[in-house]
Amino acid sequence: MAKHTTLITGASTGIGRATAEMLAQQDHFVIGLARREVHDFPGEYIQIDLMDERAAQDVLNDITARYAIDGLVNNVGIVRPAPLEEITLKDLRDVYEVNVRVAVQCMQAAAPSMKQKKYGRVVNIASLVTSGVPHRGVYASAKCGLVSFTRTWALELAKYGITVNAVSPGPTATEMFNRNNPVGSDGYKRYTGMTAMKRVAPPEEIAVAICFFMGQNASFVTGQHLYVDGGASVGRSD
Repeated sequence: MAKHTTLITGASTGIGRATAEMLAQQDHFVIGLARREVHDFPGEYIQIDLMDERAAQDVLNDITARYAIDGLVNNVGIVRPAPLEEITLKDLRDVYEVNVRVAVQCMQAAAPSMKQKKYGRVVNIASLVTSGVPHRGVYASAKCGLVSFTRTWALELAKYGITVNAVSPGPTATEMFNRNNPVGSDGYKRYTGMTAMKRVAPPEEIAVAICFFMGQNASFVTGQHLYVDGGASVGRSD
């Protein structure tokens, strides 16, 4: 029987899927939520468009009625690249809905069982763009919101044995990154040029950091924001 029950949003591909597979190997029963159809998930998978607030709440109510969640990875996200003059209010709302509202909704659903267990692990997935990248203002501001929630929730929940940390990936070969920054594009060159390692990471390299924070031995680490970005947040190497 698995020691921990962990909920991961955006779990069908990329960082979410890589994290699910690693945690499943580390004695977690993983519940994954995402839009696409998946048949080979390493745990229980629920196909859901988390943009739909009511549908998301129904699914979370069902999950928490069946399981005592003690792990949460808030990974789901969307990005709508645009310079300042081209940002639409719909894009602003959509990005905040998926990146911020879903994380709050999932945290509110999972917190009661974590408090009851006096144990919990939460990781919010932010982004390197929180340090400032052109045309990513909406996405960056939403991810900055997650970093702020990380610190606040860490303070509020520490007394219950719950840790809350954030991971900010640099350029990672996820479906979303590849769609917005195809190989050879200006965006791809800009992001890889930002890293000291001059490359894009596979999702598994990000998942390793997430799994550290999700581990039982990380019990004295909370409220932290870790860049996993090939050195991009440090500065240029040339």
